[in-house]
Amino acid sequence: MGKFVCRSLQIEKEGRRYVDISFSICRSLALVGESGSGKSLTLKALLGMLPAGFTARLECESDFEPVRGKTLAYVPQNPFTALSPLTKIKDQWILFRERAPQMMEQVGLDRALLDRFVPELSGGQLQRIVIAMALSAEPKLLLLDEPTTALDAELRGMIVDLLLRLQSRLGFKMLFVTHDIATARKLCSEITVIKEGRVIESGSMRDVIENPKTDYTKALIEANFANREFRE
Repeated sequence: MGKFVCRSLQIEKEGRRYVDISFSICRSLALVGESGSGKSLTLKALLGMLPAGFTARLECESDFEPVRGKTLAYVPQNPFTALSPLTKIKDQWILFRERAPQMMEQVGLDRALLDRFVPELSGGQLQRIVIAMALSAEPKLLLLDEPTTALDAELRGMIVDLLLRLQSRLGFKMLFVTHDIATARKLCSEITVIKEGRVIESGSMRDVIENPKTDYTKALIEANFANREFRE
């Protein structure tokens, strides 16, 4: 896989600059920061879905054109709010519906679930379904908005393992937006830490976790790994 390089992303509203960052993704990047740091705005800018009043200037370089629905796909944080409770799963498969049965099998689900409704399924099943929906577009870059936040530890581990297997099989890159460094460490090889819309630290996951250079990064790590052994 080639590298996806965001040379510059600037997001503004009414003359105020909320985000001014750069980053690169060799394989899988965790974009980490506390609430309000600019993580979600970054995702929305890449998707072309910024709220009204915001403008973005994006300069990127890659071996593909980042276009939502073609080379970019998105997995939301909460599948319960992303999917309609009154519509069968198969009828919510907007893009590449013909691939739905195959993609259900790719994520380890019975294709019979396509005829079920959201309230009949578990959180883990629904998260796998929205991953399958995203990957049916055969994206080059998968954008993940904290997709494990609403899951318990066992299901978080299952989703991480699933994403790693699918990435190995299908060859897409991942941008994982999160404040959960513990999960990001399992999923991603690289990390960029942002604060108030600026990059304050970036590098390999191992280097940043084991040798954080800023007090802000140290505090994030300590909050995530309290009472856990995280160094290999």
